[in-house]
Amino acid sequence: QFTTRVVSCRAAELRPEGGGEPVRGFHVVLEDTILFPEGGGQPDDRGLIGDVPVLRVTRRGPEAVHFVPAALEPGAEVLLSLDWERRFDHMQQHSGQHLISAIAEQTFGFKTTSWELGRQRSVIELDTPLVTAEQVEALEKSVNEKIRDRVPVTVRELAADDPEVETVRSRGLPDDHVGPVRVVDIKGIDSNLCCGTHVSNLSDLQVIKLLGMEKGKKNKTNLVFLAGNRVLKSIEQSHSTEKALTSLLKNGPGEHVEAVRRLQSSVKLLQKNNLNLLRDIAVLIARDFKSKPAPRQLFVLHRYGG
Repeated sequence: QFTTRVVSCRAAELRPEGGGEPVRGFHVVLEDTILFPEGGGQPDDRGLIGDVPVLRVTRRGPEAVHFVPAALEPGAEVLLSLDWERRFDHMQQHSGQHLISAIAEQTFGFKTTSWELGRQRSVIELDTPLVTAEQVEALEKSVNEKIRDRVPVTVRELAADDPEVETVRSRGLPDDHVGPVRVVDIKGIDSNLCCGTHVSNLSDLQVIKLLGMEKGKKNKTNLVFLAGNRVLKSIEQSHSTEKALTSLLKNGPGEHVEAVRRLQSSVKLLQKNNLNLLRDIAVLIARDFKSKPAPRQLFVLHRYGG
């Protein structure tokens, strides 16, 4: 939590991420904030200003703009609360991305051109047309070794014209950037210009799981990954699915795939046999109709279910 003051409050609209009608509310600027505005591939924070929920935080030049559904009085002192679960998740994914990108470049020469922190999984775009399964395995092993080594992660600021700025990894600064630049250091591994939120030690990442590769745009490759609590949630979900399949298929997890294959084959055979039977029935019905005297010019037959 953090105590601050309201600088301004103006009527505004928020367009929902999934589309739909704009939501009416207010843009609030505070003297200072602990809520991160979206940027650098990382989504924005959520929280409360007093008891008013913050639905979006965006950057406007050097200011963080909070979208809220109720007006706040300029000059009023307010208590700002952070949704820590969301923040820590973003910290784990973002620091995980820095680590993966650094090791991928150092080991294989794969440069990161962009990344996305998604709701369920995160994606790193690598500037290479191909990443082999062996390289993915080696990369996953290496990043998890660094996590177990408990490597510190620190943040420092440099003047924009400091020569050291040119030596750290970066995809460039926003056009409207002003003031010092922020460098995130993973000791002995990486230095990167970054505005995002990060863990203070790689051990806070717990574990990283590389889920595999997907074909990217313009001859690039997308590396899909999970870090920290997302790995635990994925394991829990997989375990629940495994238990359900064990109950339905009446066999062990190691036999699930083969059991499903047998079921698929059986269904295909049943569908084929059913189609043949329907054709035979249609022929018999047609023969029966033709054999009757003085048939009507119009004949209609409806069979429920096929």
